[in-house]
Amino acid sequence: MYLTQHTDYGLRVLIYAAINDDMLVNIGTIAETYGISKSHLMKVVTSLVKGGFLHSVRGKGGGLRLAAPPDCINIGAVVRHLEPMQLVECMGPNNECLITPSCRLTGILSGAIKSFFTYLDGFTLQDLLDKPTYDLLYEPKIPIVTKN
Repeated sequence: MYLTQHTDYGLRVLIYAAINDDMLVNIGTIAETYGISKSHLMKVVTSLVKGGFLHSVRGKGGGLRLAAPPDCINIGAVVRHLEPMQLVECMGPNNECLITPSCRLTGILSGAIKSFFTYLDGFTLQDLLDKPTYDLLYEPKIPIVTKN
């Protein structure tokens, strides 16, 4: 099992916004920082805004900020919102598998997904923030001037 790039980028955006919580952040800067596609990131951000994880401020000087404090944003909830957890055909709406009525695979995989999310539910965005990540992602508003 793996998470899609969409979910990976979504978690990265939230980490970036959390670390730079003293200002509005913009998609271009986030894309440049991570070296990822701005157009793809726009789709991710739209989903995060719709899911209530980010707040978007439009207009000149606008940008993005977290919709809640980092300790209130649950990682399991973010992944549930972003990730289509259809591991096999029978878990989706277009199931045409012949053995579905007697197959036990769906139940087993559903249990695995439940365990996966139970684990993720034990973490918040705050748990992803540490000093090394802060040092890599923080964008100071005022340049630091050193005296010689």
